Amino acid sequence: MASTSKVDLSGEDDDEQLERFDDFTLASSWERFISEIEAVCRQWLADGPNNLLEKGAVKLDFSQKLYKVKMELKYAMKSYNMEYYFETSSGGKIADGNSTLHDLQLCFGVKDFLVIAPQSASGVVLDSPEASKLLSAVAIALTNCSSLWPAFVPVHDPSRKAYIGIQNMGTVFTRRFEADRIGSQVPVRLMHLEGLYELFVSKFAYSTLDFAMHLCKVHFTMTSTYRTIHHDDDDLQSLGTEKEEHGDNHGNETRSRSQWDDDCPWSEWYSAEDPVKGLELTATWSEKTVESSLEMAELENASPHEAEKWMILPYLSPNLSEGNRIGFASQLRLLVDALNMSFDAQFMEDFVSAVENPGSDNLKSSMIVPPPTVLDRVFKDLFHEGSQVAAFAKGEHKISRAIKGAPFGSLFAQFCLHALWVGTCNIRAIAVLWIEFIREVRWCWEESQPLPKMQANGSIDLSTCLINQKLQMLAICIEKKCEMNEDFQDCVGSNDHTYDHMEEDSPVGDKTTNKQKHGDEFDGIQDSPLTKDGLHGSGTTTSRRSMKHGDILSTGLKSSDHNRRGSAGAVGSMKLLKSYQSMHAPFTQDAPLMTEDMHEERLQAVEAFGNSFSFSAQLEKDILSSDMSAFKAANPDSVFEDFIRWHSPGDWENDDNKESGPSKSPVTKGLKDDWPPHGRLSQRMSEQGNLWRKIWNDTPALPVYEQKPLIDPFREGEKILHYLETLRPHQLLEQMVCTSFRVSADTLNQTNFGGLKQMTTKMDQLYRTMASTLKPLQTNHVSGNSETIEDLRRLCVIFEHVEKLLTLASSLHRTFLQAPRLSETIFTDYYNFYLPRMGTGSTGSLEVDEKEFDVKYQVMTRERQCVSNMFTPPTANQSWRKVLSMGNLLNGHEPIVREIIFSVRDSLRNNHYAAHNPRGFQREIETYRMYICGTSNDLRVALSVTSCD
Repeated sequence: MASTSKVDLSGEDDDEQLERFDDFTLASSWERFISEIEAVCRQWLADGPNNLLEKGAVKLDFSQKLYKVKMELKYAMKSYNMEYYFETSSGGKIADGNSTLHDLQLCFGVKDFLVIAPQSASGVVLDSPEASKLLSAVAIALTNCSSLWPAFVPVHDPSRKAYIGIQNMGTVFTRRFEADRIGSQVPVRLMHLEGLYELFVSKFAYSTLDFAMHLCKVHFTMTSTYRTIHHDDDDLQSLGTEKEEHGDNHGNETRSRSQWDDDCPWSEWYSAEDPVKGLELTATWSEKTVESSLEMAELENASPHEAEKWMILPYLSPNLSEGNRIGFASQLRLLVDALNMSFDAQFMEDFVSAVENPGSDNLKSSMIVPPPTVLDRVFKDLFHEGSQVAAFAKGEHKISRAIKGAPFGSLFAQFCLHALWVGTCNIRAIAVLWIEFIREVRWCWEESQPLPKMQANGSIDLSTCLINQKLQMLAICIEKKCEMNEDFQDCVGSNDHTYDHMEEDSPVGDKTTNKQKHGDEFDGIQDSPLTKDGLHGSGTTTSRRSMKHGDILSTGLKSSDHNRRGSAGAVGSMKLLKSYQSMHAPFTQDAPLMTEDMHEERLQAVEAFGNSFSFSAQLEKDILSSDMSAFKAANPDSVFEDFIRWHSPGDWENDDNKESGPSKSPVTKGLKDDWPPHGRLSQRMSEQGNLWRKIWNDTPALPVYEQKPLIDPFREGEKILHYLETLRPHQLLEQMVCTSFRVSADTLNQTNFGGLKQMTTKMDQLYRTMASTLKPLQTNHVSGNSETIEDLRRLCVIFEHVEKLLTLASSLHRTFLQAPRLSETIFTDYYNFYLPRMGTGSTGSLEVDEKEFDVKYQVMTRERQCVSNMFTPPTANQSWRKVLSMGNLLNGHEPIVREIIFSVRDSLRNNHYAAHNPRGFQREIETYRMYICGTSNDLRVALSVTSCD
């Protein structure tokens, strides 16, 4: 109780008296420690999960519904952390084998639990008495709170992942937990199911009994995890290093082995890392009741195909969500940097000679010029190999033409792709490549060689970039030049039939006989072209290259037809107004082709003259005069009205809306009434001083082969080469940037990814974004360090996102070709996982979330064979490192980890402690539970025992 000394009557302080008072009701430090734990637990119990979330509970990275709160406690000069782990969902049983569970949930099958550990470097309790005392304090505190939370204390060495724990079951029963691990030298018998079964039975059976004869119902579940063998990337890395040393990343070299993307459209330019690095398969056997070790021996020989459930976890490359990788996007970023530097010089040659300029130190060391061997390989591919015209529209997206660049597969498009991968795509390398490119183009011009990868016929495509328009026109000029040379040789070799040969081999003779619609450009009135029926109705229309002059004389024509020259055949039933002869359509020259800048010059001239009609008439005068001359030669008895009826039917007004009656002979009785047809010229054609009539009167009758060509291929060709040779650097780079983005996207667009809707939508968005971002480059108003440069760099980031997703879609499609549901599901989940990262990156590196993509997917029965085929039997080189010591092999692959749960259940009714329980309480309890996770050289065992203490 208490004791006191004598009372001091001298008036001594009361404090001194109290110091000599011994109060044995004061709590000890251990009791205060228990009280502190109890207070914290009561507060957590009172708050509940929802309030704990509001107070800052931390969500665990690996789980979607597991949270924790912690509190710091002190006892005996030591600090401890007490952590409470809880789930937000109410009720439910813990699903064993779920990778999102906490380690202790897996080992012991618990849900909410406490962990108390010292604040030390190891985080474990190394002293056994201290661990027992710590666990006892928590157990007493939880009992005082009437809490059923299990509590755990980490012990031993951290590498052993050892725990001891205790749980109050709310009755007379208590569960005790213990877990430990063997990191090496696992006994052979514990590598097999039979030995593990005997280990579990030994925990509750008499040691003297023979396990084979001891019959007990043991509940057993097993999960085996298999992983595909990851291929080493040594060959790919060495190949990339070799390419960088030679300044070229072109993929034409013979590879030591085939890569996964050898047949992908981008493989011509670079080798992409396979985003699907491997596959993890988890095969789960549902709960079985085992009564002997012999049954376990049979289960070890079972195939994973006999498992009730398959789950797969794809391992994706970390480069998908972090870091930059080699691809079109990385090279386009370098090209944008080159564009930013292109404003510093007047000509491309200035960058080549910059190494001799002492003030250009930044162009010396950092910008490597490709060696001659690389240049030879590039121009061999551009001008000598596969020089045929490509099918431009084959790989183009429907929105691709909205981007003003060169078409996919064209000469300039291929040049831009090569420029991306030569050296480091710096401005000096591009300058060297461009100068050599112009030399090759000039050689084709001077030697009259067809320009490769360019169409030499048709009209100029004004929706493409100006360089492509110039190259297309140059190809046409080369073709015209060759035809004129052939005509000249034919004329030299002809003595008596000069005109016949000119008519046969004239440069425009192989053109179609359809009349060009010059009238609508001339004065704005729509002119109807010659119909197919009207042109070929007589059946006498023949190409001038196949029609001989002697053939015309022998066709039995009237003598009046012998003067016709350059006729392409009769125009249906149309007759000439004066002579009642059949009207013949002439061969005409094609309208002069013009590029975009030539059209702009024409419009500027119109504005300068002020009178657009007069100037347009002047521009079209040569074309109109050529058509009139050809028509006069083909129809010697024609008049101006006949030409109008053929060339511009809209300017001929019929009184009876009928061209003529039925075909009649000139001596027919009704000729006077039906001929000539009742009609007249339109008002504009009948005006005094009409320009068309004046040209008609001044124009001689000459077939096209005797006329001066409307286009001079020699002059136009030299003008085009002068344009290419004097092109400003920034103008070249602007067109290269537009073309490079376009053809890079068109290349990726050819990828087969199984028609994934998200990927198709993303490609559409990419093209629209490129079209809007690249639009300022078409106006030539971009300057160095402008906002457009920053927009282009952001476009490169967007392009990189799409390129990564497209690579993943292609790989998943190939991997799960026979199981499309899996590829679609995996890509959809990853797309949603990756989508928040898209658009968040600026011109720099991406802000990377540390969380990894680790979603498991259930495999349907019909999909198992497809997944099983991915586990190809290991080769001798791959399997020498392992000794197959475990069972349940899948195509020669042993499990990388095997998880087994043994349990024994007992009914409280049959238990000798049942008398202490309320009447009717007959549920089963799990008296023994053992979780085993192991491989052939690593084994972890966790034991739970329920007892009455």
